[in-house]
Amino acid sequence: MALISGVSSMGKRKIVSEPDELDKMVEPGPGDVYGVVSKMYGYDRLLVDCADGKQRICRIRGQLKRRIWIKEGDLVLVSPWDFQKESRGDVWWRFTHNQALELAKRGAIPDFLRVKLGAS
Repeated sequence: MALISGVSSMGKRKIVSEPDELDKMVEPGPGDVYGVVSKMYGYDRLLVDCADGKQRICRIRGQLKRRIWIKEGDLVLVSPWDFQKESRGDVWWRFTHNQALELAKRGAIPDFLRVKLGAS
C-alpha cells in the first residue's frame, strides 16, 4: 500500500511507501519528551500533554511551521525550554498516525498518552 504525500510545483506526486515511513522515525534526544496535542491556540502556539505528566504551551519551530500541519490528537516531540521548563517548550517533530501506532506497540509511549492517541 502506498501513501501519497505532497504535490510538487510541477504537479507530480511523491509516493512514500509505508515501510520507508516507519524506518525514518526520529528518537527523542536527551531532555526531549513525547506529547499529544490537546488544544490549538492559533498561529504557532498549542497546548501539549507531555509524557512527563506536565501540560506545556508549545510553539511550532519555524522550520516546521510552513512544512507540516499539526492538529489536535497528533503525537509530537517536545523540547522543553531551558527556562520555564515546566510550562513551555518547542515542537520539533510530528509523527504520522502509523508511526504513532508503531511507537504505542513498542511501549515507548506512556499509557495515559496512548489513550489520548486512541491506540490500544
